[in-house]
Amino acid sequence: MEIRVLRYFLAVAREESITRAAEVLHITQPTLSRQLSQLEEQTGVKLFIRGTRKIKLTNEGNLLRRRAEEILELVDKTERELTEQEEQVEGVVAIGCGDLRAVQRLPELIRSFHEKYPLVTFDLYTATADLVTERMDRGLTDIGLLLEPVDLEKYDFIRLAGLERCVVTMHPDAPLAKKEYITPEDLVGVPLIMPRRASIQSEIANWFGEYYDKIQVLFTSNLPSSSAVMSNQQLAYSINTCGSVDFWDQTKLTYRPLKPELTATCALAWKRQQPFGIATEKFIQYARKALQMDKD
Repeated sequence: MEIRVLRYFLAVAREESITRAAEVLHITQPTLSRQLSQLEEQTGVKLFIRGTRKIKLTNEGNLLRRRAEEILELVDKTERELTEQEEQVEGVVAIGCGDLRAVQRLPELIRSFHEKYPLVTFDLYTATADLVTERMDRGLTDIGLLLEPVDLEKYDFIRLAGLERCVVTMHPDAPLAKKEYITPEDLVGVPLIMPRRASIQSEIANWFGEYYDKIQVLFTSNLPSSSAVMSNQQLAYSINTCGSVDFWDQTKLTYRPLKPELTATCALAWKRQQPFGIATEKFIQYARKALQMDKD
């Protein structure tokens, strides 16, 4: 399966037309049709449903589309890294992170690094630690800012100073907004939004203790930003890390701390023995030194 043919396949999937895709690719329509037929023969499955107006993907075609996008993202990233030169450091550093307060450590780190290496740019990917580590394992993301608990056996890492604190977010007019802090008993019988990550759910279950079997979970959510929309509409109370709450409009969405307090640490991690481009290698060295100075 050639990279060139995968690019042809994705062009057809996007344009939903062989004619338009051929124009975008600057090749003839018969050539493109022949390449697609050969791809179906090679894979042994039907990839397209050819309609009168549009071409749609089969289930197998949608699977290939997802995999092709991942493959080409990795190919493009590898090609960029191979062209980077030590004497003139340039390239893209791919960083994955969650909605965490620790992210506020990144701007100054990136700013000072960029002053030293102005040709280096950054690709920021926001997701849970589970998804970030999955991308790191596939080589799509270089460095992850991860909320613990997370399995760090395969990674080198720096544990950051400071703690992430869990809070309950809600509309300012919600009944629990009148309280100074939220206890497990306060959340019995009200609709809740819980983090999707199983490891975080386990930590929260321990916090609830004997009240855990009495709670009502209406949603799970992978990031606080989506659960914030639900809380703003007073659909449910959301339990999540503080994250970006410092930047919220407190007249539309507010939060209260948990009692007893529930905290977690964060780690900046990268795959052990992973070959990185020069830009990423330089950034890891720089971050390791800067963050260690913070801890000292």
